[in-house]
Amino acid sequence: MEAIKETNFSFAGQTGFYKGKVRDVYYFEDKLAIVATDRISAFDVVLPRAIPYKGQVLNQIASINLKATSDIVPNWVIATPDPNVTIGFNCTPFKVEMVIRGYLAGHAWREYKAGKRTVCGVALPDGLRENDKLPEPIITPTTKADEGHDEDISREEILAKGLVSQEDYLKLEGYTRALFARGTELAAQRGLILVDTKYEFGKYKDQIYLIDEIHTPDSSRYFYSEGYGERQQQGKPQRQLSKEFVRQWLIENGFQGKDGQQVPEMTDKVVQGISERYMELYEAFTGQKLKKEPYNNVLQRIEQHVSDNIFTAEN
Repeated sequence: MEAIKETNFSFAGQTGFYKGKVRDVYYFEDKLAIVATDRISAFDVVLPRAIPYKGQVLNQIASINLKATSDIVPNWVIATPDPNVTIGFNCTPFKVEMVIRGYLAGHAWREYKAGKRTVCGVALPDGLRENDKLPEPIITPTTKADEGHDEDISREEILAKGLVSQEDYLKLEGYTRALFARGTELAAQRGLILVDTKYEFGKYKDQIYLIDEIHTPDSSRYFYSEGYGERQQQGKPQRQLSKEFVRQWLIENGFQGKDGQQVPEMTDKVVQGISERYMELYEAFTGQKLKKEPYNNVLQRIEQHVSDNIFTAEN
């Protein structure tokens, strides 16, 4: 099954390269080009097989959402010259990720189920069930690890450690809540519930910018609105569009990213199923079928589009 597992370009004027869990980042002084590969990670581990069309889905959903939120906070994007490529400002990232949750699901639910009633310094009431709507959205930040696992952290710890100044952190909280409200509105228009998501921010010329991707299935969790209430009343699992189904598959097969655990075999059937779920979310979110770009000569296509646009993209 064809997919983009990695890129190894060497561009004229390139000043650096960074390989993230999913993205390959090419630096050009005050700009960067990010290639959304088809790699997939879960529990902060890159899984052994890439997922066809995943990078295209992520890049295009992120592009739509960044445009739809640019009135709230400026973002890093200058141009999107290829289905898998975004060119933008080279911002200095803050060392925290701003996670916001409107429902008790995923990691927060696993913590709650284990008996914890405080997540990242935020108190939660007793009596909640998995996937219940929270009284109000809560911000549960994590550290931004270059390698290994991101860790939960509270506002108080962030400020005490000097990871972000108090002035900037209060701005990040305000942007996070406003972005989540807009994301919730956009999702509702498509019959979806934005359950939780994360935002990353950085600075460029001393101004805060929204960076990375937003409201994608890698950074967010969605439920279908239809039937949500009935499923909660009956204690049934929610129909969701997110990467959580990948995490659940891994958990069921004995893997949570812990030392000594082995990633279960990713058969062609598993890979195809994950790919179909990503395309399903693209269609659900945009109302359009994904235009699948062919994989023949895909690396040459990406290389050409970056080369043609990196120095002509307008600041």
